[in-house]
Amino acid sequence: SAWQQHMAGDSAPRPNILFVFGEDWGRFASAYAHVGDACRYNELLSTPNFDRVAKEGVLFLNARAPAPGCNPCRSSVMSGQFFWQTGLGAIEQGTAWDENIPTWPLELEKSGYFLGYTYEGDFGKTNARIGGKRTAFNSAGHRFGDFSRCVSKATGEVDVKKELLEEVRENFQSFLEAHSKRGEDDQTPFCYCWGPTTTHRGDGWEPGSGKKLWGIDPNSLQGRMPAFMPDVHAIRQDLSDYMGECCALDAGLGVLLEELSRRGALDQTLVVVTGDHGPPGFPRAKATCYDFGAQVPLAVRWPGHVPGQRVVRDFVSTMDLAPTLCEAG
Repeated sequence: SAWQQHMAGDSAPRPNILFVFGEDWGRFASAYAHVGDACRYNELLSTPNFDRVAKEGVLFLNARAPAPGCNPCRSSVMSGQFFWQTGLGAIEQGTAWDENIPTWPLELEKSGYFLGYTYEGDFGKTNARIGGKRTAFNSAGHRFGDFSRCVSKATGEVDVKKELLEEVRENFQSFLEAHSKRGEDDQTPFCYCWGPTTTHRGDGWEPGSGKKLWGIDPNSLQGRMPAFMPDVHAIRQDLSDYMGECCALDAGLGVLLEELSRRGALDQTLVVVTGDHGPPGFPRAKATCYDFGAQVPLAVRWPGHVPGQRVVRDFVSTMDLAPTLCEAG
């Protein structure tokens, strides 16, 4: 492995790692509007930051979740094993992680990485897979996950959109500052996991927020809906609101990329952006094995190692990110 080579005297610097894992984020991004078997609703999306990672790296057209449910998928992605091999770590109720099962963030930490996460982090009901409270960086808050509700219900002249994006920035800055306190001579790379929950339905995103906050008019979805969904206003509005949450997630990603660039660390960072499974609360989506439920976005950027402007049409499983990231680190 790369770590074994490093321990054996390989002086090549190991990359920082930024791992972005959107909860309930299906294959919704404008990068998918004009490639492969494009779904026409992606024509209405604007996700410039995901698109940048894809353009400057590699875009996967057929990435699949190892299981189209929250905890089963996350237990698999974090461990690199099939979900059923992780026991109680893969169930939705009564989750308990077996710490004898290795996970790639903790393995990287053992090998010398500075580890941290914000929001869900290990993307499940237990944070043991990524260090628990010890590695959490949420000092600026958790409001970003309620993006549409927070912004839609704001009163007065406060720019809540800006406030929520600053929350993302400040949480990330607190992690980077903790990393930098190790000293200028410390070459320890970092691994930061960002687990936004904007696309998780939870108590429901704000009705009409897709149009109000992001200009995604439900009427513009007419004729662009998946064939298995009723092409009626109520369903179009629900989907447009979900798409708005995808835009919010992308805006947060932009903050992370901007902060890395400002510090001169972007090109030394392996960036992986993906989701756990398809959107919630729709037919053939989350918790089903149809394409709409199992397909996820996936883009990887790593200058000098991952050629830019590449499109991969092969089927890939996000379960394989675990050994890939361990080898890269």
